[in-house]
Amino acid sequence: MIPDICRYPWRFAVKPFRIAGGLYYVGNRSVSSHLIDTGDGLILIDTTFPQTVYLLLESIRVLGFDPREIKYILHSHAHYDHCGGTKAVSALTGAKTYLGRDDIFILNERQDLLWAQEYGVEFTETFHVDVPVSDGDIISLGNTAIECVATPGHTPGAISYFFDVIEAGKKYTAGMHGGPGLNSLTDEYLSEHNMPRKNRELFLNALGILKAKHVDIFIGIHPVQNKILEKENPVIDPGIWDNYIKNLETKARKAWQGSMQRL
Repeated sequence: MIPDICRYPWRFAVKPFRIAGGLYYVGNRSVSSHLIDTGDGLILIDTTFPQTVYLLLESIRVLGFDPREIKYILHSHAHYDHCGGTKAVSALTGAKTYLGRDDIFILNERQDLLWAQEYGVEFTETFHVDVPVSDGDIISLGNTAIECVATPGHTPGAISYFFDVIEAGKKYTAGMHGGPGLNSLTDEYLSEHNMPRKNRELFLNALGILKAKHVDIFIGIHPVQNKILEKENPVIDPGIWDNYIKNLETKARKAWQGSMQRL
């Protein structure tokens, strides 16, 4: 069944807003997209669905920015709801596209892993990846340097991003988990798509790395993860990141209890 966001995208529009420093929320009620004003051009993280690209571009304009100033498009991972709009945005802006090196094969060889069919749609507008991203890479533009951390599991090439923002004269670290979903790690999904159970072990190993990261501003790839659209949500709070990662690990281990020994 095609979800409502793909059939009625206007129902998922939200007013864009500044999170902290030069970091802005330009996503919708279903999936996040973040804009970074580096002082020397814009960086966009994730492009949402193809059907919601017009909402994304309008949000950028409402904030006073010109979408054509987007220089880099980064992706959390190669799923339809996060990279579906990239073809359109890159064509409009000429921005360089970045994607985890180990996810590129999904675009070119394994489009069954794009998660489009789970949404009941066909996704043919894949895009060329200008810059494959690897663990430890630093993506720099203007006043922003983004640390890339490989966090495989949800997809093989999921990338988490960490960077500093300045708010009221103080430096804070913003961070995101590039692939926290357990839905691509179920027995059914792994079997249907001939994917290794070892992906679960990779997922847990990645959580171990992320638990060691200090994050003041947790930015989710879906707004429900950090409750960013709820007014009572404190934006600057390292406890939100810590709790999310710990709870995710607990949820994963509980879901896979009894099967980890068979990895």
